[in-house]
Amino acid sequence: MELDLIDVQFDLRNIKPRELEEALEDPFSVRFLPDNERSDGASRYYALGRTVADRYLFLSFTTDGKTARVVASRDMSEAEQKFYDRKYAEFR
Repeated sequence: MELDLIDVQFDLRNIKPRELEEALEDPFSVRFLPDNERSDGASRYYALGRTVADRYLFLSFTTDGKTARVVASRDMSEAEQKFYDRKYAEFR
């Protein structure tokens, strides 16, 4: 999936594009799909993912199946990290 980082609403100096790609491609990432339908056909997801350097990231992104556009990104909170670790342990 291609990553669209044009006109993002967060600082790309704090979270590098490579880290966003790694978190989205994390095979153990946890993704949530919100309940509301969107008129433009894109789906909006929330994801918890980990980078190769072991950085835990929360992402909000839209996708049309071909391109992912990251809307927001930040480091996971402690509660989110514990949730991710519990889910990760289930798969190992």
